[in-house]
Amino acid sequence: MPLLRKIAYRHLDLKLASLRKLLQSEIHEYRLAALEILVAQYERAEEADRKAIYDFYLSNADRINNWDLVDASAPYIVGNYLLKCSRAILRKLAKSENLWERRIAIVATFGFIRAGETKDTFEIATMLLKDPHDLIRKAVGWALREAGKKSHEALLSFLQEHYKDLSRTTLRYAIERFPPPLRERMLAGNFTSLRDPR
Repeated sequence: MPLLRKIAYRHLDLKLASLRKLLQSEIHEYRLAALEILVAQYERAEEADRKAIYDFYLSNADRINNWDLVDASAPYIVGNYLLKCSRAILRKLAKSENLWERRIAIVATFGFIRAGETKDTFEIATMLLKDPHDLIRKAVGWALREAGKKSHEALLSFLQEHYKDLSRTTLRYAIERFPPPLRERMLAGNFTSLRDPR
């Protein structure tokens, strides 16, 4: 990754047409380099150019087709852009038949969590609780864990309310930061009288 980023940062002036060619490549590292460039361009862009990058990203979502490609880009482009916009697109992505679009939906909310907002994370997580794919279950648990850092009580309330629908994978990821005795209680569905572990 350090070498890939070094190469990518030497080509930050690539146009979207060239980045599209990289994203169309079957070589994973080419797609990752394109996204590294795109994230860097987004961070440096004016508002109008940010919209163009956001639109480009979503129109090429079918090529953002691995967990690391999503995780390295969705919070920084989709999440950041939607801080000031309607977030309805995330509900659409969460319902997609495409695994990676569903992962984009939940991972993009990390951009909101960094800004102190957790409402959308919990809502998208609820939509994806019964997702059959392990990569979505892990992402949902990861997002819940991070949202819990902002609101311990909101996380506990969510886990208690949805315990019966939570996969073990999601639950284990969501409660990673709790001490082992509390984790054991929560894995058994016991959320009463839990103390803030911080």
